[in-house]
Amino acid sequence: MSPKNEPSFRESVDLMFNRAVQLMDLPPGLGQQMRLCNATYTVRFGVRLRGEMQTFTGYRAVHSDHIEPVKGGIRYSEAVNQDEVEALAALMTYKCALVDAPYGGSKGGLCINPREYEEHELEIITRRFAYELIKRDLINPSQNVPAPDMGTGEREMAWIADQYARMNTTDINARACVTGKPLIGGGIAGRVEATGRGVQYALQEFFREAKDVSKAQLSGTLDGKRIVVQGLGNVGFHAAKFLQQEDGARIIGIIERDGALVSENGLDVETIHNWIAKNGGVSGFPDATFVADGAKVLEQDCDILVPAALEGVINLENAKKIKAPLIIEAANGPVTAGADDILRKNGCVIIPDMYANAGGVTVSYFEWVKNLSHIRFGRMQRRQEEARHEMVLREFENLSKAMGETWSLSPSFKKQYLRGAGELELVRSGLDDTMRSSFQSMREIWHERKDVTDLRTAAYLVSIGKVAASYQTKGL
Repeated sequence: MSPKNEPSFRESVDLMFNRAVQLMDLPPGLGQQMRLCNATYTVRFGVRLRGEMQTFTGYRAVHSDHIEPVKGGIRYSEAVNQDEVEALAALMTYKCALVDAPYGGSKGGLCINPREYEEHELEIITRRFAYELIKRDLINPSQNVPAPDMGTGEREMAWIADQYARMNTTDINARACVTGKPLIGGGIAGRVEATGRGVQYALQEFFREAKDVSKAQLSGTLDGKRIVVQGLGNVGFHAAKFLQQEDGARIIGIIERDGALVSENGLDVETIHNWIAKNGGVSGFPDATFVADGAKVLEQDCDILVPAALEGVINLENAKKIKAPLIIEAANGPVTAGADDILRKNGCVIIPDMYANAGGVTVSYFEWVKNLSHIRFGRMQRRQEEARHEMVLREFENLSKAMGETWSLSPSFKKQYLRGAGELELVRSGLDDTMRSSFQSMREIWHERKDVTDLRTAAYLVSIGKVAASYQTKGL
């Protein structure tokens, strides 16, 4: 539980927004217009299950439609409420602006514990919820495009897409009504891993600049860095897996609902992920120290802390005990406004959520474009690329023979060089480029403006500036 004087998630977002706006010269009233959520729809509907009528409450908030369609996930959780959905919708507005995804911000949620229902029951509930939103154009390829969030995934998105298609039989772009779908249902390669992959790319870009690394009182590269991950769901798992396997980082702590695992020698992320899938938690895992009070592991000495689950896990009660010099917010709002103040004063560098977990919406944008263009990325140019590369290698080999030399390239190099970029490679390339350029826009402000001492304020300044320019272009 957070302290009683802790600001709510929505209040934290507003406080951080206001802190940035004070450093900007906006036209009178524009800041207030951008801060407020434009509209929130609350739906209550009944579904007959297990011989009785059960009533569910759901929300869809539209924070800003300065650009349409608006974009934002749908989460299933018993903690879903209007304030949370509106705060998440606001973050989506700023996030999309920061990474140049052409969307306004939206968010949805259904107050439900999905673990309490069978798959066929969840499908009935999801389709009914989708029906209530679709008939009000709160799901529509050109107006409002949801995606997965906490408690939802490819399966739920496929149900929603099918429900939309059934209600809009002549819409040729029906598949674009939602992103995060299975590959066979109009999805895109790399979407499941996207948010975690984006966290990896964000850290890679941070560690490219020695000045950034020194601000976090660190040195060197990601190789060997000790990392604690809170939440080994989709985002936390992929971020930890890629950082461990591709960057040489050492995962020394994993925090889950039933406790935490700790090992200074490093934890095998994939093995633990499989254990959780089979046993429902980390308790009983044999090759690590189990800590019953998992939240205490947030305070463990480490190089990088990755909160990748719920909002508000770092708050006024534990902020002073956090030892990590670098925090990357893989979840939405894991650090409250009060905790943010404490951590910044203690010299902790925070890579903010609106940037760090933007991989999901970035690849969702690619999927939406794919659905609207009705063609798989790479389909037209892949073999042509391979033919050109083969021509270069053949010419290289002919030149070698003409000079009487015996130059040879390794089979592994030839195989990689000759392989044209498919959809997954193109998606990863586009995501990497997005995460790099977005961080560079924050870095410029962070290093050059004396009144900006943290990356979160820099991120808000970049995103608010873009949203404000959009409003002014429209004459608002």
